[in-house]
Amino acid sequence: MVNESVAFVLGGGGVLGAVEVGMLRALFRAGFKPDVVVGTSIGAVNGALVAADPSESVTDRLVRLWTSPEAAAVYGDSIGRQVRRFAARTHLHSPRPLRRLLEGELGEHTTFADLKIPFRCCAASIERAAEHWFDSGPLVDAVLASSAVPGLLPPMEMSGEHYVDGGIVNSIPIGEAVRVGAKLIFVLQVGRIERPLSVPRRPWEVAQVAFEIARRHRFAREVASLPDDVRVHVLPAGGGDGRDDSPWAYRDMAAVGRRISRAYTASRRYLAANVHPLPGSP
Repeated sequence: MVNESVAFVLGGGGVLGAVEVGMLRALFRAGFKPDVVVGTSIGAVNGALVAADPSESVTDRLVRLWTSPEAAAVYGDSIGRQVRRFAARTHLHSPRPLRRLLEGELGEHTTFADLKIPFRCCAASIERAAEHWFDSGPLVDAVLASSAVPGLLPPMEMSGEHYVDGGIVNSIPIGEAVRVGAKLIFVLQVGRIERPLSVPRRPWEVAQVAFEIARRHRFAREVASLPDDVRVHVLPAGGGDGRDDSPWAYRDMAAVGRRISRAYTASRRYLAANVHPLPGSP
């Protein structure tokens, strides 16, 4: 078998992004390592750590991170403080806890050039109403831009331009992995695309369903237009929970361990059944 350029594509999905840790562990234990990492939103957070340490040991680090008090503090403000902030500004939470977490894990002054393998993350430019890819410069600022969920966190300003969550424009960015030359692509997604959509019955479900249609439409279009020499494997999240679709799911850290374990088991089985190991893998 000829060696192929391998990409890990990590999609968005907030706290559900814990499943990506289980998928990563399954990939590394099956002998797959990335040549490039592409991430959006929470996938940019997970992906930056993988690019800094593209080995199985990063999954232990990610488990500790996801279950840490620092992670809980990202969206840990009291309801009263959130309401006061939202009334005076445009977001519920301060970006400082997430910045402190990222700087603690990646280093305050780390740049893309310091990473062990190439990494790219997506954000949405407000001024240009366009998708923007970061692949150079300060790493933490780029990841903050990619994960700035509108309404929850403020836009990230960089060089006079404002960026918000990349999931708005490209939630599962397999097209970018193809563009940079990947031939074997593993998609780490949070499980939403595995579940059928239904007509919204509650006010908050209207926006959720609309966003899911947009997310899945682009993903399906990019899968349908893949070149013949590119293979894509969408790893399973291992099932979900009805609470995952709650408007407060982004604050629910209690299920992190269960999500990681469930995704690991499902992905390990998928890889064993569907993907030939690369040369030299165990």
